[in-house]
This record gives sequence, structure tokens and C-alpha cells, in this order.
Amino acid sequence: MTTFVDRVVLHLQAGDGGHGCVSIHREKFKPFGGPDGGNGGHGGSVSLVVDPQVHTLLDFHFRPHVKADNGKGGAGSNRDGANGRDLVLKVPNGTVVQTLDGTVLADMVGAGTTFEVARGGRGGRGNASLANARRKAPGFAELGEPGDQLDVVLELKSVADVGLVGFPSAGKSSLISVISAAKPKIADYPFTTLVPNLGVVQAGEHTFTVADVPGLIPGAATGKGLGLEFLRHVERCAVLVHVVDTATLEPGRDPVADIDTIEAELAEYGGLADRPRLVALNKVDVPDGRDLAEIVRPDLEERGWPIFEVSAATREGLRELIFAMAERVEQARRAAPPTEPTRIVIRPTAVDDAGFTIEPQDDGSYLVRGTRPERWVKQTNFDNDEAVGYLADRLARLGVEEKLAKAGAEAGDLVRIGDREFDWQPTLYAGVDFVPGNRGTDVRLEDKSNRASAAERLAARKARRQRPADEIEVDGVAGAAVAGAVAGPADDPADTDAAADDPAYAADDAEQPSGAATPNS
Repeated sequence: MTTFVDRVVLHLQAGDGGHGCVSIHREKFKPFGGPDGGNGGHGGSVSLVVDPQVHTLLDFHFRPHVKADNGKGGAGSNRDGANGRDLVLKVPNGTVVQTLDGTVLADMVGAGTTFEVARGGRGGRGNASLANARRKAPGFAELGEPGDQLDVVLELKSVADVGLVGFPSAGKSSLISVISAAKPKIADYPFTTLVPNLGVVQAGEHTFTVADVPGLIPGAATGKGLGLEFLRHVERCAVLVHVVDTATLEPGRDPVADIDTIEAELAEYGGLADRPRLVALNKVDVPDGRDLAEIVRPDLEERGWPIFEVSAATREGLRELIFAMAERVEQARRAAPPTEPTRIVIRPTAVDDAGFTIEPQDDGSYLVRGTRPERWVKQTNFDNDEAVGYLADRLARLGVEEKLAKAGAEAGDLVRIGDREFDWQPTLYAGVDFVPGNRGTDVRLEDKSNRASAAERLAARKARRQRPADEIEVDGVAGAAVAGAVAGPADDPADTDAAADDPAYAADDAEQPSGAATPNS
């Protein structure tokens, strides 16, 4: 059973950011301590790095699910959460990272090459970081941003200088076993080699690598058999060597027909027409094989390819073949452009780039796309009215409301941002200045109730305490009558008659000393 894996599907999950903390500093003799909620930590990212000691994707075949650590949440006393640990995966040289639909994300060639395939989420800010001159003690904090979650395909394309191609049982494995230290499995049946074998060859002062590509059959370029799996490892080879079996006993096969068939498959696969070719007529140690090699040699020389008669069993002609391969490899290396250091590419944002777009949908709704609006929505706690009001202010300052109005949106239309849907209310999200209130609330989001406010109840209570004007007039007449009765005969003649008719009344009045106050005075 082979342990070589050159294609796997990875299910990646970067770490989520930690939530921010809502906290108010409380200490004796400090009634207004202010907000002290810490920020959440960032989630861990998932990166791939080329390691020369790794030669297969076998580890990912058995563990395809990869998840980085989440960031920790913030805490009170301005304590920030810890960041999640980044996850670094080691891959072999020549690994191609692509999406499920075949889009290439990275071609990783060279030891130490690193590619961040999944980015961790940002940590949410605590209320201490959200405080400003108007919102001195926020009653909310940002949620942590979710990390990237995606599936990628890793394909290994062997990085070799020379590729040995040919029909099954042509002697490729035997050839690489005698020119290098590689020890592939060798047997006398077709498709003995199921995986590519790499060997390092020394030719004088030159060192190069040789890949033994499994045998190809007609139709390999269209996916017949495992042709595509094998041809993938030929793409990076600088030189191709046709290994031809001159001692085959199969009817209808000869070296020229075998080479034409392989060339047709290479042309169908594409991208290999410019590679120099060499032809190794193998198994000339067999008498019939040597005779056939001498017969077909003139036909092959007409194509301009160097021809070598070799034998992996007796090592005949291998030295000449090795030095010829080394010469072609050196020519390819000299022709290759010099390796340049990685350049830092800066792509500034255009001055007229608003950072978002608004797309009207067929159902009458509007879709808002943009990195910042989508991230803000993910970090908003919609159970907190103050957090929702803060989101509305941010979107208004970004210009989302203005562009929605220009796009034709009306009150009550459905607006989608990320995975959230809103009923657009332009009077609500119009950039109204923040009005401080109780923590966790926003007056713009409060439902209007029939219950009177405190000011209205106070005004009604004062109104009830004030007597109406008609009652004041009636009471004024009655009060005047009482005052006249107390003043005596000089004030009201009627009182003189009353005193004359009632001696007791006169006696009581006479007994009052001058200047004494009456009970009603």
C-alpha cells in the first residue's frame, strides 16, 4: 500500500476574535470611575510554509480538518484578551494551493515560502476603547470577528530537473535506481510504479534531480487511468527523457510508435512543447532489443533529439546519458531569469473609493457590499440598542445612507449587509448626533408609548394645584363679605342693625380689648 499522497482537500477554520468587555470601574470614593472594559484578542491564522523535509501530503490526508485557536475575550480593569496561536502547516516543495473550482491561490516553490491561507478574526473593542467626548461610558462593546472558513485543494507537483516519461514497464524505475540513490519498487508487471520517485544525480560538478513519473497510456491527458495524476509531476521538469522499451513482446508496439503516443499525450496536456527532449533506448542488453534500437535510431535522429542506447541492468551507456542530462539542465538554469527578492507591493485605495457598493436586487431589496460595513455588522451586538445606534452612526458617516437614497431606496425597503437584513428607516439612520441616555439604550430606537413622560406628569400636577379663574372670582366675593363682617358697623351698616338686635353680639364686641387679635385674623 502506497503512502504517497499528492492531492488533498483541506477544511480550514481560522480562529475567531475575542469579544470586547463592558465594564465600569468601581472603587470606594470613586463614584465616576469610567469605563475599563478591555479588548478581545485576535484569532489565530492558518499559514502554509514549504519545508524541505516534507515530501508528501500524507499528514493532511488523515487530518483534513484544521482549526486555529480563538482569541480570548477582554476583561475589566483594562485587561485585553490573549491572541489565538497561529497555526503553521508544513507542505512539500512544489505545492499548489487552489480553491475547489480550480482557482490558483498560491504556487509554493522554494524552501521557506509562506502563504497565509486563512486569516484570523479581529478582536472586538471594549467599552474603554469606544469611549469618546460624547459617549463617555458606553454600555456596549464590539463582538469578535469570525475567522475565515474555507476549503482549499493542495496539489503536489514534483520539483525535478529531469522527468523520465514512457510506457509502463519501460524501465524508468530501474534507470533511476542505478543513476541515483533512490530505491523504488521494481517488478516485471505494468504499473509497478504508482507514485513519482525522486532521485539526486551527481555528474561531475553538477547535481540535479530526476523524477520517475509513473507510466502513461493513450488517453492519459483526458483523464483515462491516472494520467492526469501523473502528468501533473512533469510540469516543473526542465528536461524530458523518453525511456523506450526496445525488448517489448507486446504486439503492435515499437519505439517510434511509443514515443509518438507519449508526445501526443504531452501535447494534449499542454505547456510542455518547449522542454528539451532526450531519448533513452533501454534494455539493449537483450539481443533483440539492441537490434531494434539500431533499426529505429535513424528515424529518431531525424527529429533532432539526442539518442542514447542504455541498459539499466548492465549500466551500459548510462554515463553518457547522465552527462547529457546535466548539460541540458545547466542550459535551462542559465536561461531561467534570475531570482529576484520578494517585492513589497503597495496598492493604495483610490481617492474616490467609498469602500462599499450598493446593488439593487430583483426583489426590490438592496445589497450593501464592502469590507468595513460587513465587518461592522458582524461585530455588532443587536441585543443592545446602544450598539445598534452606534452602528447606524458609523454607516451614516461612511455614506451608506446617502448612497441608498441616491439608489432609490425608500423607507421600509429591505437592505442586506452581510448576513443581516434591515428595514431601512432614513429618519433613524441619518447621522443624528448621539443623545446620551441610560447605558445600553438609544433614544432613537425607543418605541413611543402612551405613558406620559416625567415632565408631562409634573406639569399636570402643577396644573391641578392651580385653582381656575372662575373659582378665584367666587371666592373673592365670599371673602369680601367675611372681611366686612369682621370690620364692624363702620364698615357695613347691616352689622349695626345686627348688633342692636342681638345684645350678646354687642357685649362680645365690647369685651374685646383694643388691639387684640381675633382667631380669624
